[in-house]
Amino acid sequence: MGNPLELLLISLAIYVAGAILPLLFSRSEQLVIKLSGIASMIGGAFGLLAVIPALLSGQILTFAIAGPFSFANFVVRLDGLAAFMVMVISLLVVVTSLYSLSYVQEYIGKGARYMGFFMNLFIASMVALVVVDNAFYFLVFFEMMSLASYFLVITEQDEEAVNAGLLYFLIAHAGSVLIMIAFFILYKESGSMDFDSFRQATLSTPTASVVFLLAFFGFGAKAGMIPLHGWLPRAHPAAPSHASALMSGVMVKIGIFGIIKVGIDILGATTAWWGLVVLAFGAVSAVLGVLYALAEHDIKKLLAYHTVENIGIILMGVGVGMIGIATQHPVLAVVGILGGLYHLLNHAVFKGLLFLGAGSVMYRVHTKDMELMGGLAKLMPYTAITFLIGTMAISALPPLNGFVSEWFTYQALFTMSHEGPFIMQIAGPIAIIMLAITGALAALCFVKVYGISFAGAARSEKAAQATEVPMPMVLAMVLLAIACIALGVGAPFVSPIIANISSELTGQAAMSVASGSVVYPGTSPQTVLSTPIIALLLIGFFVLPLLIYAVFKGQRLARRHKGNPWACGYGYEDQMAVSAGGFTQPLRTMFAPLYRMRKTLDPSAAMARGMKATINGATRAEPWWEEKVVLPIAQGVLWLGKRIQWLQHGDFRVYCLYVVIALTALMLVTVM
Repeated sequence: MGNPLELLLISLAIYVAGAILPLLFSRSEQLVIKLSGIASMIGGAFGLLAVIPALLSGQILTFAIAGPFSFANFVVRLDGLAAFMVMVISLLVVVTSLYSLSYVQEYIGKGARYMGFFMNLFIASMVALVVVDNAFYFLVFFEMMSLASYFLVITEQDEEAVNAGLLYFLIAHAGSVLIMIAFFILYKESGSMDFDSFRQATLSTPTASVVFLLAFFGFGAKAGMIPLHGWLPRAHPAAPSHASALMSGVMVKIGIFGIIKVGIDILGATTAWWGLVVLAFGAVSAVLGVLYALAEHDIKKLLAYHTVENIGIILMGVGVGMIGIATQHPVLAVVGILGGLYHLLNHAVFKGLLFLGAGSVMYRVHTKDMELMGGLAKLMPYTAITFLIGTMAISALPPLNGFVSEWFTYQALFTMSHEGPFIMQIAGPIAIIMLAITGALAALCFVKVYGISFAGAARSEKAAQATEVPMPMVLAMVLLAIACIALGVGAPFVSPIIANISSELTGQAAMSVASGSVVYPGTSPQTVLSTPIIALLLIGFFVLPLLIYAVFKGQRLARRHKGNPWACGYGYEDQMAVSAGGFTQPLRTMFAPLYRMRKTLDPSAAMARGMKATINGATRAEPWWEEKVVLPIAQGVLWLGKRIQWLQHGDFRVYCLYVVIALTALMLVTVM
């Protein structure tokens, strides 16, 4: 099948070609859409072929060449974590590229010719970023990713998109500055920009803690954790839906990747309070993210807030794993990282599905407002079924994939609750309660989303006239829905692979997680679950009533009344339907202080005030600068010019004399 690094290089080359070709054929937007979409699909397929052998074998592959800069070698390292991230990116790229073949038709005349360029550049920079093993090139690709995604956010070029793009640009680059400072400290301590030198550097505890905090908040801004999340619910809705799926599904995970890379891979997670910080921010992000999602009527903004929630859940798993490493609890370390990485993969799949489903609804209804949808299940049956699977997965209902990764996170938290020092035994139950609240509110939120958008009667004329989306869009959603089921039911086969990555990161021996328990040598088994058995029980639960009905259907009682029975209000949906706001009004009242806090944490208002003050200051400074600096310099130049005009006699012999004088002066300067 070829060397994994060679296949990875081919994948990157195809992405670059997919970015350049649309610029060469930009006159035909139909051709541009097909070229960019097919190129990214093929690039994603090669990416999967490259990393699957590395994931199965557990080998670490490296490749280094001398870069154009003497201070930075171009080093590629395909270890378990990097291969896992490339797999997640490539999987979602293949599906979203298939989806884009039809979806981007909506953007003909609105920037479709440039969308393919920025999309392929965006994907290529993410893939290169996770495999490069040098701080300089890491930052270069990080900036490429941020800039390419910024241009995807402002595709619509309306006021909302431009403002969202500006906020994203500022927060992303503020995070980049923190990451640069962290890498600079590591460079000063190690004398090299290579990550391998960073790993071998000996840092004092205060220095290591400063590096960790800088990296945590820098990458946390990219991940969208609270309170650095303000850009996320604005940028995701503004971007095209297939770009939103990639930004929410994989780009924010680059922030998680960075936290793991610095906190665990480079610094070794040697201090327990680092993990407690990650756990605390994750728990708060999970609860507040789902609470803020409940109050939204904009379907894409609601999904964006759920990204904040799920980033919080991932951080909880990573935080527990870091605590386990620092306190030398191997089961805690491996199961915590396992839960975080499994949820990272699962969130990419079900959130990608939900964003594509939302894009399909918008493709037909042309609105993000759920109050103008309704009744779409009958008119868009494939979209409705796949979207329902996505809502069940994100609500962590068994046997789908979201349930499995949250189960591992619960297992890690339960383990932490009865091991280690007192602070761990207190933090564990608190985090369990917050995760349970998050799960309950997520289920409530998606009952609202599906009920308001797909059930009942149509709430607008466009919703009443909706039809199913084109086949490439349907097929993309079906593939992700199947992945949601496969990653849940197939957990006994998937979890050992991710557990090996977790063991590699934590420096622990291989741990068995496939036989119904988590077993580490020398420890007692930790109970997990068997999703195939759960799936069979659930199928039986639904089939049994049908069998009973089939047996007794001939013995039904005759109806006592003629005419139409009372039908629970059906037929009066327009007058009796529950609104999205009414559905969550009690919760919004109950948690009003937390919703008020959202305005306090939102940086956009402060940014707007700062921008206005900057403009006013510039307006006041411009006349002063013009009068006090520019005009005096210009007048001085004119005065000097008039004074030295006498040098220009028009006599060629005088000009030769000037040359001799100049050469003599230069010779004297050289001798001196």
